[in-house]
Amino acid sequence: MADLNGRPGSDPRPQMPELCLPPALRKPRLRRWEAAEYLKLAHGIEVAPATLAKWASIGGGPSYQKVNRTPLYATTELDSWAAGKLSAPVRSTSEEAGA
Repeated sequence: MADLNGRPGSDPRPQMPELCLPPALRKPRLRRWEAAEYLKLAHGIEVAPATLAKWASIGGGPSYQKVNRTPLYATTELDSWAAGKLSAPVRSTSEEAGA
């Protein structure tokens, strides 16, 4: 995949077709409601924007940056947070107990 300057390079995000995301979610940083939608569409993780707000105050959610009072979530951070939350694939519930 090409980097921002059009040069070939490695993209740290998992390979995902851009076509599955609406144009509004193809930005490097997303507002809280967009981040919730991105997690749902890209990773199948349904999180309410209010839950992201709560995690921003108590911890446990994806990292974010602020511009004035607006929190912005980098898509790379959302991807790595989601990957950290997902367990390894299992074939049965008995495999979960051994993990």
